Amino acid sequence: MSEGDGKTVRDLHSAIREIRIAQAERTDAAVELRDAEQARLDLLAEALQSVADDIPENLDQFSLAVLPGNPPRFWVDATSFVMLARDRRTYRFLRDTRLGRSILVESPQIDVIADAVTAYVAERIVEGEQAIAAGWTPSLRKDAVAAPIVAPAKPQDMRSVLWGFLGFALGIVGGILLLLAFAWITAS
Repeated sequence: MSEGDGKTVRDLHSAIREIRIAQAERTDAAVELRDAEQARLDLLAEALQSVADDIPENLDQFSLAVLPGNPPRFWVDATSFVMLARDRRTYRFLRDTRLGRSILVESPQIDVIADAVTAYVAERIVEGEQAIAAGWTPSLRKDAVAAPIVAPAKPQDMRSVLWGFLGFALGIVGGILLLLAFAWITAS
């Protein structure tokens, strides 16, 4: 640490002050980066506002909203979202599946991502309509649930019942003996 005239600073308070200033500057830079990510995702939300307005009211599976976090994400539905890549300029449209996370589209252009999200939402709406038209709803299809297979019950052997009772009784006797031993040791 040095002052303007070339002398070395050996004052602990000055050194602590300089370190705190440096940490505050680094924190400010991190906050600015996070705010920049949030602002870029807000721009995407504005670009998709007309899509959000056109979604039928009875479909609540789509959120189309930016949720703060680290990193902030623009959620499309419960399994798909848009976030910024490490360069903080490239948008990534991702989907979580049973097999892991997959990148649907990646582009630095907001229009490409907005078009991909619009197509994704439209595809999900059509898939839902087709599923309803085909009659695939678990509450309506009676044959969709197979009857459970029940194994015939074996008559219990009398010996197994006696062994179970004997084990239970020995456990109680052992517990009582341990409790008495503990009381005798603590009393002496």
